[in-house]
Amino acid sequence: MLDFLLWVLQNFALAPYHLFLAITNPAAWLDWSNPEAVMRFIYYGASVEFFFVVFTTVIVITALGMAWKREILWTGVRILEGFANVVGRTAAWAGLLMVLIQVMIVFLQRIFRVAEIQLGPLGTAVAMDLSWWAEGLKFYNALVVCLCVSYTFVQGGHVRVDLVYSAVKHRTRRVIDMFGCIFFMLPVVVITYLYAWFFMWRHLMTPSVTSTSDLDRMLMQSRIFRWNVETIGFSPNGFNAYFLFKVLIVLFCVLVFLQAVAFFWRSYLEWVEGEESAGKYLDRDQIGDEAEEIEHAIHSGST
Repeated sequence: MLDFLLWVLQNFALAPYHLFLAITNPAAWLDWSNPEAVMRFIYYGASVEFFFVVFTTVIVITALGMAWKREILWTGVRILEGFANVVGRTAAWAGLLMVLIQVMIVFLQRIFRVAEIQLGPLGTAVAMDLSWWAEGLKFYNALVVCLCVSYTFVQGGHVRVDLVYSAVKHRTRRVIDMFGCIFFMLPVVVITYLYAWFFMWRHLMTPSVTSTSDLDRMLMQSRIFRWNVETIGFSPNGFNAYFLFKVLIVLFCVLVFLQAVAFFWRSYLEWVEGEESAGKYLDRDQIGDEAEEIEHAIHSGST
């Protein structure tokens, strides 16, 4: 137990040094014309060093906000929630695109018996089979699910079962929210990210890398490094960009992590400042129907 605590404290102490080293040596991990830089990027993207840099940064900002000025945390909440809203509101248009493509497929396939769709932007013709467009609908659905998750959380749109939460007072709710962020949201999303990171890279390049590979071994593997982006579909003429789904899993984890941090800060601030601060700076969409908005607020726990 003592060894573990010393290991944690050591990594906390080294986090500023690792961050300084990464900032002052960008070519060592951002120059992707060099295979060794790619391998360093992959290794450090899910490394202990990166985890403690992020964790230390969050703790320092949280400590400053708690001990000095709460406006620091409110600024962080507004930035992170605003980012989630921008990403979500943009990605939500994929739902409309998905519907339009589905209607187009039905008309072209069932009525006009067209086998493929040809597009020619800027004089370059691209022809794709209808099955490619049909299977691509899964990608647009994945866009909505992965990139709108934090946006939906900010809007209070996720389904929740309030057996205890709805019956307790404001400050107790905020304690439950902080507990949930620390012991549920953050651990689950970090573990998911660690698996998703290497899962993504195994479908983008060779040789295969794993979470158990150390840096020296990966640098040795860089000698045979080459890009090998997954372009195999489930059918011969079907959607062949399934590597994008792996990228979306990583983006999903990043968005949920940022939202967990923002929600912890908001819960703490609303716990300290009292019920009058509930929903402060919260940017939620307006439905247009007052009765529906009240019902939505009740079900989302904001009233």
